[in-house]
Amino acid sequence: MSNPERMKKEKFQDVVTVFLTSDGKVLVLKRSGKVGTYRGHWSGVSGYLESVDPLKQAYVEMIEEVGLGKEDVSLVKKGKSLEVFDQVRNRAWRVHPFLFIVHSPDKIRLDWENVEMRWVLPEEINQLKTVPALKEALERVLSE
Repeated sequence: MSNPERMKKEKFQDVVTVFLTSDGKVLVLKRSGKVGTYRGHWSGVSGYLESVDPLKQAYVEMIEEVGLGKEDVSLVKKGKSLEVFDQVRNRAWRVHPFLFIVHSPDKIRLDWENVEMRWVLPEEINQLKTVPALKEALERVLSE
C-alpha cells in the first residue's frame, strides 16, 4: 500500500505546533525523556489537540511548555494543517501549525516536556534531528 493510500485509511491524531519567532530566528525545543513520543528530538511548542479550537490549544501549550501567555506573544499566521504519516512508529498526525512573535524572549521558561531550547534560523531546521515534518510545518507558516 502506498503512503497516500495508507494515510487515507489511518486515524489521524490532531496536534498543534507553535513556532515562536524573535529577531528572524525560530525557537526549537529538545523533547525530554519523559514525553511519550520523539524523545530527544527537536520540535516547536506542541501538544495534542484537546479542544475543537486549535488556536485555543496553541495558547494552552505555550503557557504550559514555555510560560508565555497571550500578552507575551502576537499571532502572525495560522498555517494550513499538514497530514504526516510516521512509518517508523506507524502513527498518523494532523499538524496544525502557528507562528507567533515573542515580545520578551527572556521570559521563556521550559517545563518538564523539554530539556533544551535554541533560537535557530529557519534554514537550520534541516540540520537538527526533529519530529516528523517539522520543516514542512514551519514552511506553512513562513510562506506568503
